[in-house]
Amino acid sequence: MRIESVLENMWQDYLLLNPEAQRVVDTLVAAGERVVNDHIALRTFNVGAVTLEECARPFLAMGYEEKNAYSFDAKKLRAKHYEYPADPSIPKIFISELLVNEFSADFQDIVSSLVTNVSADQVQQPNFFHSGRPWKVSTSQYETLLSESDYGAWMAAIGYRPNHFTVFINQLKKYSDIQILNDFLTSKGFRLNASGGEIKGSPEVLLEQSSTLANRMEVEFTDGKKEIPSCYFEFAKRYPLASGELYQGFVATSADKIFESTNA
Repeated sequence: MRIESVLENMWQDYLLLNPEAQRVVDTLVAAGERVVNDHIALRTFNVGAVTLEECARPFLAMGYEEKNAYSFDAKKLRAKHYEYPADPSIPKIFISELLVNEFSADFQDIVSSLVTNVSADQVQQPNFFHSGRPWKVSTSQYETLLSESDYGAWMAAIGYRPNHFTVFINQLKKYSDIQILNDFLTSKGFRLNASGGEIKGSPEVLLEQSSTLANRMEVEFTDGKKEIPSCYFEFAKRYPLASGELYQGFVATSADKIFESTNA
C-alpha cells in the first residue's frame, strides 16, 4: 500500500476521534492558509508484539528511516521519530511507548491481559494504526490504569489510532509566528494546552510547539460508556540549524508537556 494512502486513512480515522481538527484546518484555509502536516504521533506499550520497534516496522518497510530517540523519565516513556527521505513533504512519524515494567503489578497485569489479544501479524499490517482498540476493557481497569498513568489509560481505551497530527507553522503565511497563531486560534474559540505555558520550547532549542486540548468522546467499555479525552491537534514551528537546514527532531522537555493534552 502506498504511504500516502496509509496516511490519508490515518487522518480520516483521527477526524472521527477529533472532528475539531477539521475545524482548525477549515479556519486556517478560510484565512488564506495552506495547511501542511509536520508529524503524526502514535502510542503503544513496550510489551509483547506491540513494542515501539515492532510498531515501526511497517513504516520502515514503506520507506521511512529511524532518526532520533527520546526519553521521558517522569512519564515512564521512550520514543523515536522516523523520516521519509524520498519525499520530505511526507510527515514525520513519532512513536512513543509506555515502559509498563516500571508500574505496579496490577497495572502490568492489566496491560498484559490486553496486549495478549494482539498478534504479531496484526501489528505488521499497514492499517494497524487506524484499526482501533483490539481488546475489551472495563471502566475499573481503565480507572486502575488512570490512577498511575494518563497515557496508559488512554491507550487502553482508545487503542491503535493516531494520537495527534501537527500543523507545520513554517508553511503558513499570516500565522507563521506561533504566538500570533495561538492568539488567532483562541479568538476563534479553540482551547489550548497551557501546561508549561501555551508555547513549549523556544528558538534557542530550534522548536516551538503548542496544541489544542484533547477533544472528549464517549467510549464503550465492557460495563458501560464513559466520556474521556481522545485526541488533539498540535502546531510546530521549526528553526534552522547552523547549516541552514531546518531542525527536524523533537525536544523531550517540550513533548513531555504536549503529552498532557490528553490528561483526564
